[in-house]
Amino acid sequence: MGKHNEFGKEGEQIAVDFLIQKGYAIKYRNYRYLKAEIDIIAQKDAILAIVEVRSRSTDFVENIAETITKRKIDLLVMGADHYVTEQDLDVEVRFDVITILKNNKVFKIDHLESAFYHF
Repeated sequence: MGKHNEFGKEGEQIAVDFLIQKGYAIKYRNYRYLKAEIDIIAQKDAILAIVEVRSRSTDFVENIAETITKRKIDLLVMGADHYVTEQDLDVEVRFDVITILKNNKVFKIDHLESAFYHF
């Protein structure tokens, strides 16, 4: 496994730990439906958070959260719709982004709730 893949997995685990500390229950990791993959599905009360995790090891000029394309958003929405239907859930669905920036051994975590809308 490449170093970037290892860091991506590490970033997802950091995001999971962060969400658990914030009172979320982790429902699924790396949920796949057709071409869609959702990094984390987490629930807190009646809100189901569909979480995209973006990890970087150095500070970029661009905002990490802005690297999510319209195509990726469409896939996240499709995957979330399938998950909610498959599980027969009655919840509010929110799309979040967690960015993790690693500078040496220090991690900076940002949780952007309602980072985008599905319509």
